[in-house]
Amino acid sequence: MTKPSQPKLPTHLETRNQIGEKLVSPSASRNSQVIGQQLDKILPIGAHVLEIASGTGQHGAFMCALRPDIYWQMSDIDDASRQSQNAYAQEFQMQMPPSLPLNMMDDGWADNIVPVDVIYCANMIHIAPWQAALGVAKSAETVLKEGGRLCLYGPFLKTVGSASSNVEFDKSLKTRNPEWGVRNLQAVKHIFADSGLSHCTVIEMPRDNFFLVFK
Repeated sequence: MTKPSQPKLPTHLETRNQIGEKLVSPSASRNSQVIGQQLDKILPIGAHVLEIASGTGQHGAFMCALRPDIYWQMSDIDDASRQSQNAYAQEFQMQMPPSLPLNMMDDGWADNIVPVDVIYCANMIHIAPWQAALGVAKSAETVLKEGGRLCLYGPFLKTVGSASSNVEFDKSLKTRNPEWGVRNLQAVKHIFADSGLSHCTVIEMPRDNFFLVFK
């Protein structure tokens, strides 16, 4: 008798619209500009970027339109998301190659990745097991070029004085999956410091989110 397969966990928490093969995320539509303002300050001319958990692909498309000089590699574990990412990439064929099926919980996820200037990851580590964040940290120094940076965007909990919205969001996530949760900012800093990214700049963003830059 065949053992029933486990239900597939969601890779996003919102209802996405669809236009052709492109998925449209309400949150990405809302936050692309404010995130783009921060990334624009960080990306060197001709930067190569690896985006982890690229979702619909809107962030990469926004940045490539903003910065025609950059090269943006998207990735995701979700087939439908990668299909959407590739649809956005059709508009930026010189800047965006096909999306990669990367899973941060696979030990060898970075084995064939060409070193990049920036790793970017938004709204992933709170809707994935903690091992996914550890997987990013473990290989970040290998994937980044000398002087490279890693950027994380999303909600985080502070040791003292966390936003009430993030505390409630953390509780909600844990009811969906006990392995999920809004991550403690100091714990996140710690795992990346252990991987050689010991300097972290914390930038407060709208809606109680943060933009972290490790180098």
